[in-house]
Amino acid sequence: MNALELYKKWMENADPDTRAELAAIEGDENEIYDRFYRNLAFGTGGMRDLIGAGTNRINCYTVRKATLGFARYLKKMFGEEAATRGVVISHDNRRMSRAFCMEAAGVLAAEGIRAFIFDALRPTPELSFAVRYQKAVGGIMITASHNPPEYNGYKVYDEHGCQLIPRLSDILIDMISEIEDPLTVKSLTPAEAGELIVTLPRELDEVYYQAVMGIRLRPDVNAGDLTVVYSPQHGTGNVPVREVLGRCGYNVIPVLEQCEPDENFSGTKNPNPETRDAYDLCLAYAKKSAADIAITTDPDCDRLGVAVKVGGEYTLLTGNQSGAILLEYIFSTRREAGTLPTDAVMCNTIVTSTLGDRICEKYGVRVEKTLTGFKFIGDKIHTYETEKNATYVFGYEESYGCLIADFARDKDGVQASLMLCEAAAYYKAQGKTLLDVLADLYAEHGFYLDAQTNVVHKGAAGVAKIAALLEDLRKEPPRAIGDMTVTAVEDYLSETMRRAGFPASNVLRYLLSDGSFVAVRPSGTEPKCKYYYCVVGATEAEAAEKHAALRAVFER
Repeated sequence: MNALELYKKWMENADPDTRAELAAIEGDENEIYDRFYRNLAFGTGGMRDLIGAGTNRINCYTVRKATLGFARYLKKMFGEEAATRGVVISHDNRRMSRAFCMEAAGVLAAEGIRAFIFDALRPTPELSFAVRYQKAVGGIMITASHNPPEYNGYKVYDEHGCQLIPRLSDILIDMISEIEDPLTVKSLTPAEAGELIVTLPRELDEVYYQAVMGIRLRPDVNAGDLTVVYSPQHGTGNVPVREVLGRCGYNVIPVLEQCEPDENFSGTKNPNPETRDAYDLCLAYAKKSAADIAITTDPDCDRLGVAVKVGGEYTLLTGNQSGAILLEYIFSTRREAGTLPTDAVMCNTIVTSTLGDRICEKYGVRVEKTLTGFKFIGDKIHTYETEKNATYVFGYEESYGCLIADFARDKDGVQASLMLCEAAAYYKAQGKTLLDVLADLYAEHGFYLDAQTNVVHKGAAGVAKIAALLEDLRKEPPRAIGDMTVTAVEDYLSETMRRAGFPASNVLRYLLSDGSFVAVRPSGTEPKCKYYYCVVGATEAEAAEKHAALRAVFER
């Protein structure tokens, strides 16, 4: 069917609320086309899109379709075990999140698979933890992470609490694609499902909190001497982060206007820790209380942002910078205590700053690179665990997400909050701020300017535009930019990179003669082309000049 035919079919067969929404766009050919020109893409990172009616939107029908595909996938992989071990489902604070959670549970129940749900919103890392704790066959997280309020999303997890890697998600995607009509997918109500939908006990929260508190390296640090302002951005971190930090003795001042799980995010300009807008209220609170640091987690609490007091002002750290500081603190502390394993390995992605690599070299820690997406790091952890060929000690991405202890297999903003506060308290006792630690790292390894540009291209035309941008760079790569020459081009669609162990991915990475790199890739969850810059210079000014030159060439 074409877009107009699908529109008419939904107008005839969908529920009354959906039909009313579609009736409001009657005659708007562009809007109808955009909502129905394709099926909402289920990629390697799941689904994430605007909430609304249509095959190219996230709604109860597209959630049902994805869940039916997941149920069939689990039966294929686990047979009868799928029904008895079940699936854990969690959700964030977004519009329709609870409804989508119940729709997913109802579809699983209709397929005879037990669904374990929480009584309310919970963070992504606790979902990952719960899958492992329950010994479930998989998990589902309803979240659009840091996206604007009009978005929602759907992520799936394997039995190890890790998002599906491509060789598995490809099977799932094929099974979802085989479902032709989402309007016909059956979902049971809780009354109809009976014991097939189970609410998890709150005791599980306590088990997770204890696991997080167990990551402390210096439990006797003077936590009470550190004042921390914290915002959960209306999301799932409010309870677990405040609970864990409070129990560990930190003086936590919550940003009250951003603590309630508001689906409209009315108390924040932007819930994304990568943007300065996310910190406006945080910094106002911090200045009023003279807090040492201000931290914020994104709505599903898998990422952490931090601002550090310098004099009377606050400086925001990037994910690369906070990751480097955590590496230095964890490795130096563990070496001092004699607990840094001889077979230690740190994982990060091909778009993460190489400053972390230099820190690992200093401490004798091996570095493994993965594609973008924490699922690849989670998969590495499982390999180390089963093959016993290395000991995982840290993993992080430039996008403000890290994992310290592997009882979860996704980024964990609760763990990150606790460890960063511990590091800040420890260094404060030495007369240092986290920025002083970063300055020491730059003095030792050189200045690293890490930046990212997101260029948005919406709709069907945007998809084609992004593809053309990548193809242009692939066919005619830059050879020299000022004094920097391109020494190698890594094309992750090439056979060379597949032989190196990387799954095929539409990513280009340019290695430069001075140790810098530029990477370009389309976003897996948003209509964006992403440019990543890791620029090495003797000084900040030199790095900034190089960065400007690189942008002029790569974003032409």
